[in-house]
Amino acid sequence: MKWRAGFSRRRALAVLLLQLTLPVAAQETAQEFQVEKVAHGFRFTEGPVWSRDGYLLFSDVPSGKIMKHTPGGGTEVYLETSDGGAGNAFDTQGRLYTCETHARRVTRTDKKGRIEVLADKWEGKRLNAPLGIAVSKSGHVYFTDPAFGNQQEARELDFYGVYHIAPKGQLSIVAKPAGRPNGIALSPDGRVLYVANSDERNIRAYDVDREGEISHERVAISKIDGIPEGLRVSQNGNLYVAARGIAVYTADGKVVTTIPVAETPSNCAFGDADLQTLYITARTSLYRVRLSQ
Repeated sequence: MKWRAGFSRRRALAVLLLQLTLPVAAQETAQEFQVEKVAHGFRFTEGPVWSRDGYLLFSDVPSGKIMKHTPGGGTEVYLETSDGGAGNAFDTQGRLYTCETHARRVTRTDKKGRIEVLADKWEGKRLNAPLGIAVSKSGHVYFTDPAFGNQQEARELDFYGVYHIAPKGQLSIVAKPAGRPNGIALSPDGRVLYVANSDERNIRAYDVDREGEISHERVAISKIDGIPEGLRVSQNGNLYVAARGIAVYTADGKVVTTIPVAETPSNCAFGDADLQTLYITARTSLYRVRLSQ
């Protein structure tokens, strides 16, 4: 029965080699995530962003407040009135950028609390309702301008837009998608801009040159399970998309895993000192989960 023993050894070796050569994505799908609720009781949470000063900001949109969560220190009101603040971002100087959906504008707040309006009109017409925002290391600002719910009735523009604000303040159009753009994020090197489209259920990608200009639009991820809203890009280039849970994709659109969340998530952000905690805004609550990257 030597042939049987030889066959068994060859089969065992083949199985071992298969396990060793499985793609990382396939191995990560088996990971169990410990998702923790860290704050609750809000009306609709959005726009999480981590500060280098060691805290997380996020919006409670209907209440018009921006909240502050400090790990180990609880959650408190950071800004009492934000005019429907939704998406938030920090620049390298620690200034806060906010998409104010009620005021239909994008603002920048410095560390002394002084507010500057960066964009509120396009060609003389009010913006729809800016929602998602990303700021590059060189100071280029990108934001989405969809219209959801009753925002549709107040529109002055006949399109949905993705915009670019140059460091010197010039406003330009990046794209006018047929579906409504939502979340927006930059790759770690700032050379690719990603935009979630809630109606088309996809993620579009654009190349970004050294002047912050955009080109080469293409679909990076399609047929997303659920409605894609906010998104972030990790240091290894993976995309974390708030949809039906947090769906994780490689840069070339392959599914890595999905992080389940008790409530439907709207957005996410990397935080804590090592940026290895994912904070998730999901309807009435704020969640977090430690990642193994």
